[in-house]
Amino acid sequence: MGKLRSRVTSWATRLYLARAQRKGGLDLQKVLPETALMPLRRHGLDPVGELAEVRETEPVRKLPVPFGLNLWLVSGYDEAKAVLGNGKAFSNDFGTLMAELGMNPDDNPGGLGFVDPPVHTRLRKLLTPEFTMRRLSRLRPGIEQIVADRLDAMAKKAESGDPVDLVEEFALPIPSLVICELLGVPYEDREEFQHLAVARFDLFAGAGAAVGAISESLEYLMRVVRKEREDPGDGLIGMIIREHGDEIDDRELAGLADGVLTGGFETTASMLSLGALVLLRDPETRRRVREDDEAVRLFVEEALRYLSVVQVAFPRFARDDIEVGGVTIGKGDMVVVSLSGADRDGALGVDLEAFDGERSPTQHLAFGYGAHRCVGAELARLELRAAYSALVRRFPDMTLAADPAELEFRQTSIVYGVEKLPIYVA
Repeated sequence: MGKLRSRVTSWATRLYLARAQRKGGLDLQKVLPETALMPLRRHGLDPVGELAEVRETEPVRKLPVPFGLNLWLVSGYDEAKAVLGNGKAFSNDFGTLMAELGMNPDDNPGGLGFVDPPVHTRLRKLLTPEFTMRRLSRLRPGIEQIVADRLDAMAKKAESGDPVDLVEEFALPIPSLVICELLGVPYEDREEFQHLAVARFDLFAGAGAAVGAISESLEYLMRVVRKEREDPGDGLIGMIIREHGDEIDDRELAGLADGVLTGGFETTASMLSLGALVLLRDPETRRRVREDDEAVRLFVEEALRYLSVVQVAFPRFARDDIEVGGVTIGKGDMVVVSLSGADRDGALGVDLEAFDGERSPTQHLAFGYGAHRCVGAELARLELRAAYSALVRRFPDMTLAADPAELEFRQTSIVYGVEKLPIYVA
């Protein structure tokens, strides 16, 4: 088991860093003006100041882009909810986006995030019961053991006196191993996961490469689904097969599994690393999280809001002319919702540009909103609460082993994150 987890950890690290090495495809950074990239820019943990200015003056703003597209940025909280909550007016169909970018619309990966009703309604009805707290409770002991094992590995690595990279040793392996447990992926297959979570969200590293990665991922998961059809296991794939059988075909089930992998790996890894950075620079919050389970809950909710690691929601397309925030969006126009912008809107609370570890939970949009709200939200909360509390209790005096100004954060990535986070744990 230890060797397997070491291999999975190694895979997760290679996967996370691979985005910086990928070449080719459509490099949108070279063709998009800086104003269009602004919603993906940050200074450390904070969105750039221009985003707040835009939210205050034009919560629905048209962005200058090529390709003959009409692209709207929605950054106000109320306006964001109006778009995300209106599936009748706005389409999520992935094929539409591929067609707009000149790619094959048949490359739609499936899954909940990329389809509209009635397909979305049917698939979500199949998947949602697997993410209730009752079902997820069976994962709690495994999650706690995974976290404990990673802390043991960090302590052992720290015996040399050198810093430990929290991203490599903690933030990456935890969600990858949890997803293996959730899906019911056989232990002998878990190294093959190195092909499965390539950053679909980081279109700016090459959209063509990202679409190719989707196809490769689905091919592998199709093989897993076929094996589960023959002998369903106790994981999510096996449970859906046992309970719903022919109600879902192999391609659709592989797409659902791929969505779970994509949505649950990179986002949770980024939250774990960036949330740890918040704790490193806020000793008082770290103390509360260490001593009080309720403080852990408050910290997780505030960190989700403040960090909003999924910076923008998947693009929507207006089905007809529609008014949002007093602005008319035309039929066929593309709409991008800034979750990081909306989660700092004054409509949500007071002084939201600052982190407050004692803030009462807000109705943040970190998991989205409406029919496409993240189905795995409660699993993410379960992982984050277990991981943060265990981390600060095991290493109460951990310190950052680098100049904060020298930390390397992702650039123009839909899922924000830090590449390395060296810490001293003793």
